[in-house]
Amino acid sequence: MSGLRVYSTSVTGSREIKSQQSEVTRILDGKRIQYKLVDISQDNALRDEMRALAGNPKATPPQIVNGDQYCGDYELFVEAVEQNTLEEFLKLA
Repeated sequence: MSGLRVYSTSVTGSREIKSQQSEVTRILDGKRIQYKLVDISQDNALRDEMRALAGNPKATPPQIVNGDQYCGDYELFVEAVEQNTLEEFLKLA
């Protein structure tokens, strides 16, 4: 699968996860960076795929991937935004 993907979930009781997902998509939309939102709540295989790409069996959304390269999680995303290295983080540069 090619292109930038953001693994998220539409079904969560966690306000933190909802907030993090919203912030990631808001920033990407604001910078006009194209991505595909992958809703892991629709299929357990997608959750397993996300965790395998992240290399963490307990990884939770949002997780960001470009093609088959893992970019990082919310904390790393925010750090890249703050350091103005988002394109490198997303493997777009």
